[in-house]
Amino acid sequence: MTTLALPLSACSLDCLQHLFLMHILPRVEAHGRIYFRHLKCPHRKEDAIQEMVGLAWKWHIRLAERGKDATCFPTALAIFAARAVRSGRRVCGQERPKDVLSPTAQQRRGFAVEKLPDFSTLESNPLTEALIDNMQTPVPEQVCFRCDLPAWLDTLSERDRGITQDLMIGERTMDVADKYRLSPGRISQLRRELFLGWQAFCDELPRAAGPSPGSAV
Repeated sequence: MTTLALPLSACSLDCLQHLFLMHILPRVEAHGRIYFRHLKCPHRKEDAIQEMVGLAWKWHIRLAERGKDATCFPTALAIFAARAVRSGRRVCGQERPKDVLSPTAQQRRGFAVEKLPDFSTLESNPLTEALIDNMQTPVPEQVCFRCDLPAWLDTLSERDRGITQDLMIGERTMDVADKYRLSPGRISQLRRELFLGWQAFCDELPRAAGPSPGSAV
């Protein structure tokens, strides 16, 4: 294994490139194909591997500037490059965590972005229906909601019932926290707990027999 004992100024870029192609690139590409094997799209997989290559080359140059030889630990370099790419790091910066088109944002928040269908059949298309501006709730759903909501609110404590009603009308978390002498973080937790409680209550309701008491939150 070749060792760089000279600073970058005394070592030509061609020499560094040759060392990278011979000792680092094969290990990076091999590790990338294994690490990103879960990516079904061949284009996304190839993009991830090339980002790994770019980061490894960048680190190779940086280490050479410090008088260190990256060819002595190509496997470690490949491992760190794969982890960096998966976490959203790129050669030209970091992916935006709030960008819906960012694979990193989709992975962290558990959603996916798909293209619209190229054509519709004679049967209904869920994606096409989702684009229709329809603010009218079906009458059966309105009836169920007006029966279920009061029944569910009765299962809550007086404090939680008041918090729920304040949040339903759009009160800010900070204002609700001040009103009930709780921290904003606790209000956020209660918001999540109440949401899960409402879902569990609706799932347990026997629709044919009418509303029945649910479990308290």
